[in-house]
Amino acid sequence: MKRIALFFLLASALTSHAQRNLNLEETVFGPRIYAPTSIPATSWIPKSNSFSYLDKSYQNLFSKSAENNWTETSLLSKAELEAALKAAIPNETFHLQMFPYDYKWRDGNSLLLQVNGKDKVYTVVYNVKSKSVESFIGNDSQGANRELSADFSKIAYLLDNNIAIVDKNGKVTAVTNDSDKGIVNGSDYTHRQEFGIKKGMWWNAQNDKLLYYRKNETMVANYPLPQWSPKVAEIKWIKYPMTGQKSEEVTLVIFNTVTGQKVTLQTGDHSEQYLTCVTWDPSGKFIYVGVLNRDQNDLKFNKYNAENGALVKTLFEETATTWVEPENPLTFLPNKPDQFLYQSDKEGYNQLYLYNTEGKLIKKLGYQDIVLDNLLDFSADGNKVSYIGVTNNGMDRQLFEVDLKSGKTVQLTNEPGIHQASLSDDGKYIYDQYSDLKTPNMIQVKAVKSGKGTVLVKADNPFSEKINNPKIEFVQLTSADGKYPLTGRIIYPNDFDPAKKYPVMYYLYGGSHSQLVSNKWLGGAGYFDLYMAQQGYIVFTMDNRGTNYRGRDFYTATHRNLGQNEMADQLKGIEFLKSKSFVDQQRMGIFGWSFGGFMTTSFMLHHNDIFKAAVAGGPVIDWKFYEVMYGERYMDTPQENPEGYKLTSLLNKADQLKGRLLIIHGAQDPVVVQQNSMEFLESCIKAGKQVDYFLYPTHEHNVMGKDRIHMYEKIADYFNQHLKK
Repeated sequence: MKRIALFFLLASALTSHAQRNLNLEETVFGPRIYAPTSIPATSWIPKSNSFSYLDKSYQNLFSKSAENNWTETSLLSKAELEAALKAAIPNETFHLQMFPYDYKWRDGNSLLLQVNGKDKVYTVVYNVKSKSVESFIGNDSQGANRELSADFSKIAYLLDNNIAIVDKNGKVTAVTNDSDKGIVNGSDYTHRQEFGIKKGMWWNAQNDKLLYYRKNETMVANYPLPQWSPKVAEIKWIKYPMTGQKSEEVTLVIFNTVTGQKVTLQTGDHSEQYLTCVTWDPSGKFIYVGVLNRDQNDLKFNKYNAENGALVKTLFEETATTWVEPENPLTFLPNKPDQFLYQSDKEGYNQLYLYNTEGKLIKKLGYQDIVLDNLLDFSADGNKVSYIGVTNNGMDRQLFEVDLKSGKTVQLTNEPGIHQASLSDDGKYIYDQYSDLKTPNMIQVKAVKSGKGTVLVKADNPFSEKINNPKIEFVQLTSADGKYPLTGRIIYPNDFDPAKKYPVMYYLYGGSHSQLVSNKWLGGAGYFDLYMAQQGYIVFTMDNRGTNYRGRDFYTATHRNLGQNEMADQLKGIEFLKSKSFVDQQRMGIFGWSFGGFMTTSFMLHHNDIFKAAVAGGPVIDWKFYEVMYGERYMDTPQENPEGYKLTSLLNKADQLKGRLLIIHGAQDPVVVQQNSMEFLESCIKAGKQVDYFLYPTHEHNVMGKDRIHMYEKIADYFNQHLKK
């Protein structure tokens, strides 16, 4: 009996000893090492109640179906795929490291895959039944932005700034031949990928015409990025249109693959507008484009003739006193080619509107105050569409389905948390993956009608018996204007004792299209947050007005005065911390990157008696140095809003700096150019203020890879130096 007791005592001691803190390497690579158990690369198989997925080794494709009670069935291995590829393309060499993660189902029997050969990238149609390659197209491996036609007969791609098309027979057609690098064709980096732009080329449904962006940026100022690797440093020039300066001119061109002719859409004054939400009509006869003025407060949704490029009509117009921000192309109904779904926040929340192709509003399909986050699929009969909507004051994501005829909306998932869910082809089953603050990962398949579910994964805490798991709580506060609930996240040190006093790391971002706190595993906290808590810090984060998923009024409250209402809200979080006896108010630090770097530096100048130390990464210092598309949306131009630019500029406030400030910048940053921090250093020198500064010579806006470990070590050391001693 004593021996047994001694064994359990030793086992307990060993288990306790095994629990440890994260190390610095794990702040970067830990999310992969300690990932909750999941099912990789899942996809419903068309016209079935089956879904496919990869095994844990990423070497094999399996399926589960309702018919066999969700048991596992093998579909295809990486080895079988390689053998089929070699049989179909015998002169090529394939060495797949894993089964193609981004596979897509073309139909119930065939997969669409992309694989790398020696000098080409191949788009392959593979038949799972016959276990053979049905067809393939290979294009130059240097090609980018590949766009496959719907009939799988050809691929358009980019080589530098020009478009080429390759067909199944390997014939290559040059679509453009611009020698001037200031003319860029077919690029998804048009308008710097603002306005929801994710691609720069579009095939029509008839597969004979390619629509593409033609961007002329020859008139945009050249901006230097020094390159330090050569023995004599060189300059890499980029085009960087700063607020108030000349911007790029963009047109849309149609290339006819049969005749070789080109037609340019007659979209008007190219110099002071943005073209987005580009959508082909299912008939191929028309093209729809959102034409947004440079002030970004007037959107005209236009219909153009694809034969001659002429404007047919303006379907509708959106205006705002702040900004209009189109983010999504039109989605045509599968069984009604004269009707489409349009997403807009014009009535307060991003929701669906059903229009016809003459511009008549048929029905608003929004539901309560739910923000549409991700539009999913139509039902098999085309009468319903599903989407992921944001609920619970921005904290949760749930699956919804709306009937297009009646407008009735049904919520299909209900457990609190962040759901990634989708319906089977016939709408009978939901594949539902979700987590919340305390649930690492839950995956189940549920029958829609009965609500009965089959649990596929119920993940354990991946830190158990390995890593000390900090206590994390949500905090509910109220915005400075008293109108909105705000959610914060507090992470406590190991063995937290409320009778002790702890230093604070206040981590924030606060900018548009962001959310740092949500009801998912760990509350959305990053591993560096966990690391700092384990090092003895209270770590606090909160989303302020200006951030996403809370409705139009919430995120437009920052218009023309970036940082001001954001700081007012964050002061509520600071007041909360100061009200706690366990917070050492004399040892508080703040850290943020990009917009968060702007917020961090702003706090050190506008509210200079709160934080003893700060780390600002890649900070915007003056919005006159930021690019046109993003900067002018929120601030207008410096000419239109001189008071706002003066108020938000940090160059004229350097003399207010009191605490210790470390600025980190990537020397190759093409997003927040280094001029921001260099000009601030100059202002600090003139004001007699000391600032610590560190450059990462080969990095852009974010410090990535192994060097990120170095960065986190520097940040942790900086706070330890100034807040712990």
